[in-house]
Amino acid sequence: MTFSWPWALVSLLIIPILCGITWLLRRRRRAAVRVTSIALVRAALPPRTRWTRLIPTLLLLIGFATLSVGAARPQATVPVPSNSTTIMLAMDVSGSMCSTDVEPNRLTVAQEAAVSFIESQDSETKIGLVAFAGVAGLQVPPTTDKDALIEAIDNFTTARGTAIGSAILTSIDSIAAINPTVAPTGVDAESAQRSGYAADVIVVLTDGANTQGVEPATAAESAAVRGLRVFTIGFGTTNPSRMACTGQQAGGWAGGGPGGGFGGGTRRNPRVIDEATLRGVAEITGGQYYKAESADQLQGALGDLPSHVTVVRKHVDIASWFAGAGGLLVAVAVGLSLWWNRVRASR
Repeated sequence: MTFSWPWALVSLLIIPILCGITWLLRRRRRAAVRVTSIALVRAALPPRTRWTRLIPTLLLLIGFATLSVGAARPQATVPVPSNSTTIMLAMDVSGSMCSTDVEPNRLTVAQEAAVSFIESQDSETKIGLVAFAGVAGLQVPPTTDKDALIEAIDNFTTARGTAIGSAILTSIDSIAAINPTVAPTGVDAESAQRSGYAADVIVVLTDGANTQGVEPATAAESAAVRGLRVFTIGFGTTNPSRMACTGQQAGGWAGGGPGGGFGGGTRRNPRVIDEATLRGVAEITGGQYYKAESADQLQGALGDLPSHVTVVRKHVDIASWFAGAGGLLVAVAVGLSLWWNRVRASR
């Protein structure tokens, strides 16, 4: 918990001052009251324990302390829903995505899962699309146009290499282009630093390890200082499988063509997913890592994202809570004191 006006905590000094005044008044009262008739009246009144007499005083002091803390404008960091989320979906289109260990191949399953994810989002959520192989490229800037996103995904083509770090940096710049509170990658870390998470997130789906461009950990640090969480998904199995992409997916690869794939008779051990790096990227940025070895697991990973990406942590002013609690305590203390004195006076 932090305070907007910490100097207001000086008002807590009112508590020892009140205690001192109360002690002095009681001391004078005891010295002044020495008449026998008064003593007889006191003896006739219903007895009260020491704690009963102290309850109103204690409640009053606690109430004043609570009001003093409230005057300092306390703030708490709490999770709150966001209605302005931008999700950058960075998808691996390297050649290994043609592996058929997940039928019909990894890329087709990833495309179908991405389309389902996009269709499940509400109309206010902006989604951007980055495709990466040896380089990363922005396919669709953040938009609410689901048809444009789906069309871009359907037209994915594969290429050589895997540039996970570059995909993260491209996603950062895409978010910065529409969110002025997020600095682009050209800004130094000190100037880009922000407090708390941004409402925007990056989702990286890959089946391999970084082979080109900036290191993923370096890119993750750039995202972290900007408050951008990166959720990573490692997709694929370790089962040997043949490579087969459609003509559209194969793109410029040798062997690709309008009715077939490429390398259809070749079996290979798929590149091992660098889970340690993907997990590290998620930890650095405050995101989460998912491992998906099937279409259902991939759908589950993407389906779990909204519960994370639509909630951000913000500093919320909770002074009103302290003011309400403090006022209630003071009112109860005064009420108890008046009620007990009335009871005594009526006897």
